[in-house]
Amino acid sequence: MSRFFILCYIWTKYLLPLICHIIISTLSIASRTWIGSIFSFMWNWTGGWFSWTRQSDEMLRNIEKKILSCLKTVYKRFYVDIGSVVGQSDKIWTISLNDESSKTPLVLLHGMGAGLALWCPNLDALAATRPVYAIDVLGFGRSSRPKFSDDAEKAETQWVESVEEWRREVHLGEIILLGHSLGGYIATAYAMKYPERVRHLILADPWGFTEKPSNVYEKYQVPFWVRAVATAVQPFNPLWAVRAAGPAGKWLVSKTRPDISRKYVKYIKDAETVIPEYIYQCNSQTPSGESAFHTLMHGFGWAKNPMVKRLDKLDPELPITVLYGSRSWVDNTTGQLLCEHRQTSKTYVQVINGAGHHVYLDKPELFNKYVLEACSRADERKPASNTELVPVTNVEQNTDIANS
Repeated sequence: MSRFFILCYIWTKYLLPLICHIIISTLSIASRTWIGSIFSFMWNWTGGWFSWTRQSDEMLRNIEKKILSCLKTVYKRFYVDIGSVVGQSDKIWTISLNDESSKTPLVLLHGMGAGLALWCPNLDALAATRPVYAIDVLGFGRSSRPKFSDDAEKAETQWVESVEEWRREVHLGEIILLGHSLGGYIATAYAMKYPERVRHLILADPWGFTEKPSNVYEKYQVPFWVRAVATAVQPFNPLWAVRAAGPAGKWLVSKTRPDISRKYVKYIKDAETVIPEYIYQCNSQTPSGESAFHTLMHGFGWAKNPMVKRLDKLDPELPITVLYGSRSWVDNTTGQLLCEHRQTSKTYVQVINGAGHHVYLDKPELFNKYVLEACSRADERKPASNTELVPVTNVEQNTDIANS
């Protein structure tokens, strides 16, 4: 069986992309686009077939509950029906903590391929003095998986509207909005459209701010074989290999990023098994949010519509906190760009030494400290309106209220 896993890994990571590159490099641009569409359809379809043996909503629900059992704070989990924002009847899976507090709520948006349970090292500390809500971003985790637009601007708008409809359905007034990676991109786009709803914007190692360098391969001295693989996999969704690996998907996740699992050991029993299973279950389903992310991408590290081109759309009165990991692969000039474009505005930039892209996980104590400081600054800011937190009345209550 171990040989089978190794062969799956070599096939999905090296051989198949190289074969695709050889084929694609001989085609015209029009043919490449057509072939890319066919490949995407085939891999999405086969990924769904393979994952049938290892994926189920019940498995995802149970593994999520096991992760969240480490929390000391009473929490609730529930679906919020946001209507036909993208699909016919979209639902956002939500966790809330300390929701009876009168302070400004903190809302967490995770990054690409993640889920709300991965915030478990942070939730207790962040919810100590205020309401905290974390969601599975539409298209990820246990939230609905509709088909997003193939147009980057429209897909971005759909994500923004999904967050706004969720906020309205949960009856929140102003919020402190925190986004990590892709979540930071969505949070920024939301703040541009609905500045009156955001008391403070917190960006944790945000993706999609800077433009893609024209000489990226030369600048970073990328080997030829890496360029070949990058070219070959362009038509595919970022996590297609997880689905293509079928029953070996969990193994692939655990071997690709074992460091992430190890960092949860102090919080979760059997973390080195539980975390890869959770990530696999989140990403072995229909790649809805993943496909939308692929639509936004201009190469994995950059966006087609980078935020740097539209920073003037941010309300100058909106305070922004930017948190970076000193060892992150994400371009850390975003904080500098924000300061340059917002010289008369309040922008706070903090680099967390020793942290990588997953700054909330790599240095959770420092991350929590800086987020709480940002929340305190938000409390000091005069509210934009007299809106009050209203008890939720139209959320599906037949999910579970845990720890109570």
